[in-house]
Amino acid sequence: MTTDGTPPGKIHPTLRTSSHTPVVSAGKVEPCSLVIFGITGDLAERKLIPALYHLEKEGSLPDCLPLIGVGRRDLSGDGLANSLREKVSLFSGTKAQGDVWKCLVSGFQYVRGDFDNADTYRALGETLAELEREKGTGGNRLFYLATPPGLFPVIVRNLSDADLLHRSGRRGEGPWSRVIIEKPFGRDLESAKELNRLVGGVLREDQTFRIDHYLGKETVQNILTFRFGNSIFEPIWNRKYIDHVQITAAEEIGVEGRGAFYDNTGVLRDIIQNHLLQVLALCAMEPPVSFKADEIRDEKVQVLRSLRPFWPDDMGKAVLFGQYDGYRENDGVARDSRTPTFTALRVLIDNWRWQGVPFYLRAGKKLTSRVTEVAIHFQRIPFCLFGHEGVCRQIDPNVLVLRIQPDEGICLCFASKIPGDDIKVATVKMDMSYSETFQQRVGDAYERLILDCMRGDATLFARKDEVERSWEFVTPLLDTWESGTERPCTYAPGSDGPVEADRLIGADGRIWRALK
Repeated sequence: MTTDGTPPGKIHPTLRTSSHTPVVSAGKVEPCSLVIFGITGDLAERKLIPALYHLEKEGSLPDCLPLIGVGRRDLSGDGLANSLREKVSLFSGTKAQGDVWKCLVSGFQYVRGDFDNADTYRALGETLAELEREKGTGGNRLFYLATPPGLFPVIVRNLSDADLLHRSGRRGEGPWSRVIIEKPFGRDLESAKELNRLVGGVLREDQTFRIDHYLGKETVQNILTFRFGNSIFEPIWNRKYIDHVQITAAEEIGVEGRGAFYDNTGVLRDIIQNHLLQVLALCAMEPPVSFKADEIRDEKVQVLRSLRPFWPDDMGKAVLFGQYDGYRENDGVARDSRTPTFTALRVLIDNWRWQGVPFYLRAGKKLTSRVTEVAIHFQRIPFCLFGHEGVCRQIDPNVLVLRIQPDEGICLCFASKIPGDDIKVATVKMDMSYSETFQQRVGDAYERLILDCMRGDATLFARKDEVERSWEFVTPLLDTWESGTERPCTYAPGSDGPVEADRLIGADGRIWRALK
């Protein structure tokens, strides 16, 4: 039996393609130099360097990639490289092999300096020029801003002032410069617009890569293939057949030493504005004309434009904020903090396909388990064929679950007769696991996104209008909450969240999927 009491089922896939030619080619990874601002920070140590190591191991990176780290710590290049090697072993679950690591850091240089000091960028320019001559990159440059958000404008402005950003770089027009900017992109609508104005003053949109690592996850990418590549699902992907959708991002960990950052951010900025609204847009968008970057992003923006805005009296009815017990005891967190670590939202999309279908978004820290998923709940059967209505009410509606993490896969729940003379009905599952089905390692999201930026493919990155539309939806919620005095609902660490979240969805006659 599975953890929720339903008999398990397994898909035994037949992997078959009509040809060996990719449906959409990933494109060529061009030689370039990679500069990481914040090389000594948490993101670089936990995600970026392990991602680069695995790409090097699989032969996906350009030969002898010049890698430059920029940071404020007083370290030697060799000392930092040794420290980063230890972090690969710690955070990637595999020991960094000597030959692979040696190749990855063969062109590694460390530039120490403050991010607001012009001398830092002069030193960076000299290091880049030397490595570009030595490694033959053609002058292509990729800058990754793995720093606190407040430094994004500082770094972009200084890169421009130091003339380190090539103004050309369209296809076939000489060397290119691209900048990856981490989330959160702004704190609200006005700051996002201001940052877009600043970035747009020194970079073209095709040079700007606003990263959301959720879009690099295999199961998030597969949403479009699953929807538009299977004719049995797309015709029923609408209000006539779908009762509601639940999108969940639950974490077991708390703020884990990031108290000051998180207390200034909160779950709306950290998860909802970027990750979950991006997932919602992919699930709800109309079919694009093609899989080209801007045509996909055009359809996502249309969904974001169709989100019904919240009003102040929606608090408690369609919007709920929670905070786990003990959060305010973390270093860097205000003792009277109202910053939410959990939220539940009832979101409506005012368009023809989704009118009246609620999308329930739920995200939080210190919950019972780590799970990110999309659950499509289909309508109940319209007429009872099995006797008493009470018996038929025990037949669960069909649920399609797209598991984003940790066990990437797709699960379909449906009714089936239990063997025997009597007609007894049970809910069973067909479950496809990516790792089991395809017998290969599912790469980390950052691996895919770094390569896509080297290719110049912006499909999985947020466009300027996407960012502003998502902030336009979220900012009124932030303003209402942050200008008020209401306390967030409390919940115990290791629980499913505040009981009030159950009441929010229960008011519509529905229940959350169990997190375990």
